[in-house]
Amino acid sequence: MATSISIRPGSTDNIAPNKATSAVSARLVNIDALRGFVMVLMLLDHLRETWFVNYMVTDPIDANTILPAIGFARFVVSFCAPIFVALTGIGVYLFSINHTVEETTSYLLKRGFLLMAIELFYLSPLYWGIVPQPTFWLQVIWCIGLCMIALAALMRLPRPALIAFGLIVVCFHNFLDPIRLTQGDALFPLWAMLHQRDVIALPFGFVAKTTYPILPWLGVISLGFGIGNWFRPDVAPETRQRRLLLLGFGMIGAFILLRLLNVYGDKPWYVVEGDPVRTIIGFISMTKYPPSLLFLLPTLGGGALLLVLFERIKTSRLIAALAVFGGAPFFFYLFHLTVLRILYHSALAIWGPNDGQAYMFDNYNWVLVWFFAMIIPLYLPTAWYARLKRRRRDIVWLKYF
Repeated sequence: MATSISIRPGSTDNIAPNKATSAVSARLVNIDALRGFVMVLMLLDHLRETWFVNYMVTDPIDANTILPAIGFARFVVSFCAPIFVALTGIGVYLFSINHTVEETTSYLLKRGFLLMAIELFYLSPLYWGIVPQPTFWLQVIWCIGLCMIALAALMRLPRPALIAFGLIVVCFHNFLDPIRLTQGDALFPLWAMLHQRDVIALPFGFVAKTTYPILPWLGVISLGFGIGNWFRPDVAPETRQRRLLLLGFGMIGAFILLRLLNVYGDKPWYVVEGDPVRTIIGFISMTKYPPSLLFLLPTLGGGALLLVLFERIKTSRLIAALAVFGGAPFFFYLFHLTVLRILYHSALAIWGPNDGQAYMFDNYNWVLVWFFAMIIPLYLPTAWYARLKRRRRDIVWLKYF
């Protein structure tokens, strides 16, 4: 999902060759490892979504009614989208230091439109037959595609202006929450794609669901691009890690402070009398669609801290395995969703509808069973494709997947 990274050595005038190579490798491995970590979390979330897509649940951010396990699980998988979009911005910056502005613009436009087309004409139809109405799901791939197209223009801004734009959007977009448009309003489709999660009626009975309104994500990808120079080859690892630690702890600290103040950034939280577990769930349950300021602060802050951790333990076998998933993230994304949908439709054909609905398991333990059963079969093709991308840089289309 995030862009492929092609890096020139950069300035290493005062660094021994083996030390420079090690530094470059470490900073790229930690990015791939973090992407891979996100993909593993995403697999767990998509397994749950696939087998329980028709399972009626209560409001996932209502601490009074949500199952505690689901509340905590939702918080963990909340890290996926913010980290991925931010890493996309970083990856585009790293791509740009080895390419001209025109080449980077061309790449962003081609990749952006490709992602949008895949969301509409491949990923959305995978759900048809599972959900009752044919729906074009404008989800994370669509969102990243639009963000990349916008970034083709935004990246021309001076770096301070780009970072200021990202901060303004991320920090203040919640002031737009009261603006609600309805079907029939002239700007409803545009506003639904920018900031209001909603359903847009289309001809022939189709609908489009704006699951990922893009405005907050434009801020995230801009900030990712803005800090991309921290990952240049000539930046000392100690300097980069210090900046990431300050950023990560600062964002988490800002989240705690704003959440305690309970005045801005998301729906208010409250104490559930006599139930400290549900009180904690209420504290960490934030709005994702679109992502609130308080949703983005701990997830992006946690991502910054994980980048430091993964760079420091870069020799770990676990980091190497995660980096494989992160080396071909879009391939893994398409592959695992396709496998999950094939399994779902196969179960539906073999056993029929469950309780009159599309097929679903009746026990969440099956999600963990499938997760451990699938991780190796999904790892092997992804590892093959990641090696192919590194080996065959002459095949131009590989950099788009």
